[in-house]
Amino acid sequence: MLNRSSEFRNKEVINLSDGRRLGFVSDVEINFIDGRVEAIVIPTSNKIFGIIGSENEILIPWEKIRKIGEDIILVDVDERFLRKYFD
Repeated sequence: MLNRSSEFRNKEVINLSDGRRLGFVSDVEINFIDGRVEAIVIPTSNKIFGIIGSENEILIPWEKIRKIGEDIILVDVDERFLRKYFD
């Protein structure tokens, strides 16, 4: 069990439904009223040569997380959800 939000950072996130590597966790969203993690945040970049383009974030809801390992987080997210970030 994770004790700190910092333990999520730098874990690679892989989608079980298509095997896609989504990136690395950069942050978490926490509901401070309930004291629960609501989502993990993965930065994405549509930049060309790291200069031209935009940066987005993928928010993976907590209920989509299937397994948290030492280095990897497995999620089960529908491909249609991811299409807006990667296509």
